Amino acid sequence: MATMDQCMTALTGILGDLAAHPAAAGLDRNVSCRLPDLEQVVLGRLSSGSVRDLRPVPDGADVPRADIRLTMSSDDLVALTDGRLAFGDAWKDGRVKLEAGLRDLLRLRKLL
Repeated sequence: MATMDQCMTALTGILGDLAAHPAAAGLDRNVSCRLPDLEQVVLGRLSSGSVRDLRPVPDGADVPRADIRLTMSSDDLVALTDGRLAFGDAWKDGRVKLEAGLRDLLRLRKLL
């Protein structure tokens, strides 16, 4: 199991890369990543080409519903960032769950 520090570093990298992608221009959305094995949810915002205000909160504690929601294990999150796991394969195998509105899903499709 990865540590929360490793997960925060991984999310900063993944979300930062997403936010900086030209196809994400104008994207301003709340994001969350639920890490069930750590019993934590990381909340943040994609805005103005960067990721902002990333902070972990205990899972189940009045967590606000984000516009874009990811769920995965801490190990899968770290594997996504170090290249051992491809997002498409992880999503297809059910290791990563992505929930968002249709418009956001169509836009994210270009980024992932």
